[in-house]
Amino acid sequence: MLEELEERRARLVKLAEEAELRRNELNAEASRWASKRDRLNKLTRELIAKAQEHKAKREEYNRIVAENKPKRDKLNEESNRYYAEIDKLRKKYNMESIRSFEELRKELDRLEFKQQVEVLTPDKERQLVERIAALQKEFERRKREIAQNEKMKELLDKAQSLREEAHKYHEKVISAAKIAQEHHDKMLATFREIDKVRKEADEAHRKFVEVQEKADLEHKAFIRYQREIRDFDKLINGLKKKMREDRAFRDRIESRKRAKELYVQFKRGEKLSTEDLLLLQRSWMS
Repeated sequence: MLEELEERRARLVKLAEEAELRRNELNAEASRWASKRDRLNKLTRELIAKAQEHKAKREEYNRIVAENKPKRDKLNEESNRYYAEIDKLRKKYNMESIRSFEELRKELDRLEFKQQVEVLTPDKERQLVERIAALQKEFERRKREIAQNEKMKELLDKAQSLREEAHKYHEKVISAAKIAQEHHDKMLATFREIDKVRKEADEAHRKFVEVQEKADLEHKAFIRYQREIRDFDKLINGLKKKMREDRAFRDRIESRKRAKELYVQFKRGEKLSTEDLLLLQRSWMS
């Protein structure tokens, strides 16, 4: 029975060691997933801060656009009124007019704006530059034509002066709008990166929970095996103690029986050995 108990205890010790090893390996894996999750969450917070910075910059430059655009538009409106008067005079004097100065100027502004803010292919960029150059050439031709008329020249000077002033605000609007758009694009790109990193962090957390649950099960198994081992230790130790006590009891019985025999021999005057005398003495003392 003792041998069977010890064999069962040995099997439990092996199972406990295996469970402990698996638990430690799973805890290490869970720790790696937790570290990855925490690193990704930290990166997410950093990216959110970065996106907020781009948003703040976008709003800052949008305010610059909002501040300068009305000033530009007001000056352009005043300039356009002069161009309209010029166009009326051109018609009055039957000057050649393919299109009005107002329309020509608007078309130039539109194309120049497109050139500065849009990303074009080399071929499209070349076509746009050629178109702007052609319109500017036509515009200069008309300026020279108008300069021959004193009244029209005076109106043109005023229109051009206002247009140049408006152009300064227009440059501010274009520059600020371009920078605002860049920050807007960077903000959107950062938010897309945030979504990607968050998904990776969520997956790392899911793996952490999954592995940690397995580690917890192995730990519970390890604790259960340890408890069963302690129970077997109690049984084995109790059984060994009983066996020792039984052996000691049998030894005492045998010693007393032998002592009685020696006592009889002693009374008969038979010679006893030193060992026999010691055994007889111990029996009297017990």
